[in-house]
Amino acid sequence: MTRHKLSLLTVSLFAFIFLTSVSYAGPGCCGKAADQAEDENAKRAKEAPQFTLTAHDGNEVSLSDLDGKIVVLEWFNYDCPFVKAHYDSASTMIDLANKYADKDVVWLAINSTNYATGNDNKAFADAHSLPYLILDDHTGTVGRAYGAEHTPEIFIIDKTGVIAYHGAIDNAPLGRLNEGETEKINYADKALSEMTTGKEVITPKTKPYGCTVKYAK
Repeated sequence: MTRHKLSLLTVSLFAFIFLTSVSYAGPGCCGKAADQAEDENAKRAKEAPQFTLTAHDGNEVSLSDLDGKIVVLEWFNYDCPFVKAHYDSASTMIDLANKYADKDVVWLAINSTNYATGNDNKAFADAHSLPYLILDDHTGTVGRAYGAEHTPEIFIIDKTGVIAYHGAIDNAPLGRLNEGETEKINYADKALSEMTTGKEVITPKTKPYGCTVKYAK
């Protein structure tokens, strides 16, 4: 074979490999399908971790039993002054739970404090006539699964099981507005109002405040 023919054969071979690879990496590989895969991965990242915990009334509560409802998870510690402000100085959580009780919204408090007991949770619930349950997570398993770091800290799960809001209950720690803000905003109330009227949650994430969760070592 002459050098000229060999050169032509080499060029043709490289051209075939290049065109084949371009054809394989077409829209079916990296276009709409890739975008859909990315969307699915993002959705999975926001899916609320499943759990079963014992409530202060002695009954077990499973998140899976609440499919099709909006679920509010309030990370809670009866010793935390930031939590106490919403129960003693005000009734923020109770009022909000009652406000949406007839709109397919279930409110649950979760206590991941390592030293908390079911009896402690029951005593608090009875003393404050809570219209919702306090769940015992003293092992911290569920709190860590959600990445909860503060009390109070709010997660709102939509009817498809996706976390639609995560963050602070409002912008007024201990009743005082955050620096630079002039209007009190209850972020959880705003998100629930949007969700129960079929609207998209405009502010899906805020920075939570409060005490650190006292996890078991």
